[in-house]
Amino acid sequence: MKKQLGLFDLTMICVSFVIGMGIFRAPVNVAKATPDVLTYFLCWLAGGIVAFCGALTYAEIGSRIPATGGYYKVFSYAYHPSIAFAINCIILVSNAASLAMVALVGSEYLSGVLFPASTEIKTVELLFAIIAIIIFYGVNMLGLRLSSRTQNILMIIKIGMVLLLIVSVLLAPAAPVIKPETTTTTAFTDYIKAFGIGLVAVSFTYGGYQQTINFGDEVKDPLRTVPRSIFWGIFIIVSLYLLVNYAYVRVIGFEQLKDSKNIAAIMASKVLGTKAENILSVLLFLGVLGYINGSLLSNPRVMYAMSNDKVLPALFSRTNTNGVLTSSLTIFSLIAVLVVFWAEEFDKILSFSIFLDCFGMALSAGSIFYFRRKKRHLDGTGIYSMKLYPLLPVIFIAAYAFLAISIAADYQKNDYAALTGLIVLTFFIAVYFLFYRKNKKKSL
Repeated sequence: MKKQLGLFDLTMICVSFVIGMGIFRAPVNVAKATPDVLTYFLCWLAGGIVAFCGALTYAEIGSRIPATGGYYKVFSYAYHPSIAFAINCIILVSNAASLAMVALVGSEYLSGVLFPASTEIKTVELLFAIIAIIIFYGVNMLGLRLSSRTQNILMIIKIGMVLLLIVSVLLAPAAPVIKPETTTTTAFTDYIKAFGIGLVAVSFTYGGYQQTINFGDEVKDPLRTVPRSIFWGIFIIVSLYLLVNYAYVRVIGFEQLKDSKNIAAIMASKVLGTKAENILSVLLFLGVLGYINGSLLSNPRVMYAMSNDKVLPALFSRTNTNGVLTSSLTIFSLIAVLVVFWAEEFDKILSFSIFLDCFGMALSAGSIFYFRRKKRHLDGTGIYSMKLYPLLPVIFIAAYAFLAISIAADYQKNDYAALTGLIVLTFFIAVYFLFYRKNKKKSL
């Protein structure tokens, strides 16, 4: 792999993994789960603190093992290969589903602008989503340099759009304060439960930055660039999220936010008038394209790493003359296109995705204890070493354990997402051992 990515490139990739459509949808879920504004902002603040702990943890992990597909390598080196296989298969399918869902949400905004009176609006939305995936499949097939430059442009547009929402605080009148209909006293245990449920949606919005370590071999001066890009990326994200949520609460109102749809469009209409809804809808679609491109950049590299470890067939590590992982990119894109046809609603997929992420995030962050011992010889060589070790990774792991428990405890509302996640995880572990034993017998 050629070293083509600098600090700005990798920082923008990091931001693109995190700022998808979540910030334009998840605040509604958080508002519904929390009883008051204070708890609402505590969820976002706690999510930011956890993200910082995770960012610094992954920065050191990426500094100690700078490798393409590093997120897979973390599991492969620190745990049993079956865990690496199962977790990363789950992550790949989940990421393809998330890509499909984001493409569908973005196409809803765009189709509403271009074909507001269409009787076949669902067909139009499916078509736009598939076209978006195909276009950026083509962009990525032309090489990393073009796709990373495209990513920079799309991320600048997306960040500008978020800043526009933040500016609305200064331009739009504050929403009237509406008191909740019920005035019953909330018990402390109810606050803890509400905080946990709200944190699920917040974690979905903050997730993704850990995939930055997948580009280790393609980064200029990775020992310094990888940790710095993750740190600055998460700093930008946390700052924007706190500011835009303040804008939502001030302009839309906390109680009104619980029942609102297309909250970004509502913000635009309050600041610039109803015509601005169409403009922002187009900008939102461009922001979606940034997420699609970033996902197509990262996930094939995980498949490449798994192929190098002979967990996946050799075709997943094949590249073309541009250094593009053609088979991995093609297969991942096909999975995303297929998911478009049957992907469920945002609310239904949320708990399931986060529960699966809890395993991946906790186990990958826990690998820092292994790499601290195994890579001691790198200490003092200029690599990044986090302060307050081991407190930061412990906080991060404990937070995701709390999330998993919150989802499992709320099993009736999330259609047994935790149980389904455990079944899927067990299935992939079983698949690994079946193929592992088969390959072992052939080698004897």
